[in-house]
Amino acid sequence: VVMMLACQRFVSVVRNSRTLSRHVTTWSPVGAAFNAQQRKVDLFQKNGLFGVPALSTPAGFEVAQQRALRETEQLVEIACNNPPGALTVETFDQLSDSLCKVADLADFVKVGHPDPAFRDAAEKACINIGTVVERLNTNVELCRSLKNLLDNKEVLDSLDPDTRRVAELFMFDFEISGIHLDESKRGKAVSLNVNLLDLNNEFLNGTHLPNRIEKTALPEHIRHCFSIDGNSIQIGGLHADSPDELVREAAYKIFLFPNSSLLLCLDDLLTCRNELAKLVGYESFAHRALNGTMAKTPGKVLCTCSHNVPIPQSRTAKDFNLMRDMKMKMNSRSTVLMPWDHSYFSSAVRAERYKIDPSLYSPYFSLGACMEGLNMLFSQLLGVSFRNEQPMAGEVWSEEVRKLAVVHETEGLLGYIYCDFFRRPDKPHQDCHFTIQGGRLKKDGEYQHPVVVLMLSLPPPTRSTPTLLNPGMMENLFHEMGHAMHSMLGRTRYQHVTGTRCSTDFAEVPSILMEFFATDYRVVNQFARHYQTGQPLPKSMVSRLCESKRICGAADTQLQVFYAALDQVYHGKPQNRSTTDILKKIQEKFYGLPYVPNTAWQLRFSHLIGYGAKYYSYLMSRAIASMVWRQCFQKDPFNRDMGERYRREMLAHGGSKEPMLMVQGKELTLSLFFLATTFLPFFRVLALFFSY
Repeated sequence: VVMMLACQRFVSVVRNSRTLSRHVTTWSPVGAAFNAQQRKVDLFQKNGLFGVPALSTPAGFEVAQQRALRETEQLVEIACNNPPGALTVETFDQLSDSLCKVADLADFVKVGHPDPAFRDAAEKACINIGTVVERLNTNVELCRSLKNLLDNKEVLDSLDPDTRRVAELFMFDFEISGIHLDESKRGKAVSLNVNLLDLNNEFLNGTHLPNRIEKTALPEHIRHCFSIDGNSIQIGGLHADSPDELVREAAYKIFLFPNSSLLLCLDDLLTCRNELAKLVGYESFAHRALNGTMAKTPGKVLCTCSHNVPIPQSRTAKDFNLMRDMKMKMNSRSTVLMPWDHSYFSSAVRAERYKIDPSLYSPYFSLGACMEGLNMLFSQLLGVSFRNEQPMAGEVWSEEVRKLAVVHETEGLLGYIYCDFFRRPDKPHQDCHFTIQGGRLKKDGEYQHPVVVLMLSLPPPTRSTPTLLNPGMMENLFHEMGHAMHSMLGRTRYQHVTGTRCSTDFAEVPSILMEFFATDYRVVNQFARHYQTGQPLPKSMVSRLCESKRICGAADTQLQVFYAALDQVYHGKPQNRSTTDILKKIQEKFYGLPYVPNTAWQLRFSHLIGYGAKYYSYLMSRAIASMVWRQCFQKDPFNRDMGERYRREMLAHGGSKEPMLMVQGKELTLSLFFLATTFLPFFRVLALFFSY
């Protein structure tokens, strides 16, 4: 089916008791592009992935690496042999950009490309470039060139604030890598970091692997719910939304069944992280990871939120009671609320109270309609719009990938978003944002446009039906697009601090803020319309959907706090207990739902890699995003003045400005009471475990 551009019309005939009425749905070019099947794309031509000619084959990663390494040698020589000044920082940033262009691209390809040969080549590239980075971070001569700049007050005073900030961040990287150690210990630090690259890859790959079980081990009437491979059944997820309790229970127990080799990998990973942190002078890996964030240190965070502010924990118990009552009402086999029940029965409570049936909403949330909604929102708030572009032959890794140019009404092209939205075999079932190329100001005065990939796991369209999203999928789409727009609008001078390259506990603010837009009836009302008839989603349905978000919110937050606490304890003082024993104790004493014997949820906790000791960032970012929403957009979610201010004071800086400075203005002042109320239960648990 050839993609239809400009205005695409879906016509359906709707009969009623008196007349034959004809409804026409007209989509914008963006909506049409996402509601139609993609035109066939040649995946194997010489242009190469993302337009990089060398990457037309897996062997191209070796070519790209060698080119980056040659540039690295030249740039290191320039940095070490030139007098201290702004050129020093520019050279460091160019060095970072050269390596990141290979490492960041490979970081996506190793998980997102359907060809195992590409994935393997990309994984090797990640490890090789990562090894080079760790060696550079302990290069004494290179560090000295930067230290000479930072120690020279006259030169330092001549730098603009962004250049000075980037210089300090590069020095911070040297310091946490152990630049102050003697040669033998620096070598040890490099060895530990290189070992961590391997352990990170091994654990991350393991978190996504399905578990298998003999087909005869499951009742015959539920086998069809899973992937059957000969005499075995493959379970690659929790099936948390299945209405069949036995399916949810079986999936939970089988998918989370302990893998002994992965348990050892996690033990080695945590031990290695702790050893590295101790070696370079930190009390624990958590202390090392939090240095440079808004939280600063575990101790300071504990102190900040140790006020005796009562948190209504009874709200969580009330939520669980609502779920338990719903379970009894639905004639369940058991009245005990279990971990596999949380997602399903919280949705059931919302559905009953607000008369919400997700299947009734999905026809109004076609992917095209949702993309139109995002396009309209960004246009009104920020003067930014999407333009669908046809990828060149060989530019994308799957014919289902869409390419969007992001264009500002006066500034022109801002960057590109590759939308890898649809499920396919061997693709991780996760929603995430990947930076492929960071934005920066080049020497010739041109701006290097940022390039990102948004990866979702949506059902693909069919010949007759576009992809239809349930409300949760729609909210996830808005969340990930928040990351993408942060990358597009964080137009910094240096790529080292572009877009989402900022403090982890601030990086989630733009994405979580988008969730507030996704659940505001005024925003939803602008784009939610039936994919066949064009009828808007009835206002009563929009209102009920938005109001339903308040139900079971405490229990959902409690689950996130449990994850954050587990992450902190794993990376704090060594417990001399198994990771499963630690999980069991935290879950039973804090989460509120019982631990299930012979399960190891921590082996599916993929955030331990990218967010090690920083999972709390989601909670802190939600607190900040809530303040931004309430003080800037709650009154009018389309306010252009507020949108421009949000870009100017927050998004535009990327990581070039201290996050706390961006949230301390008149309208964006952070409420310590609000933060304390949010985090108190989390830090009570941490205090319990840190006291052991």
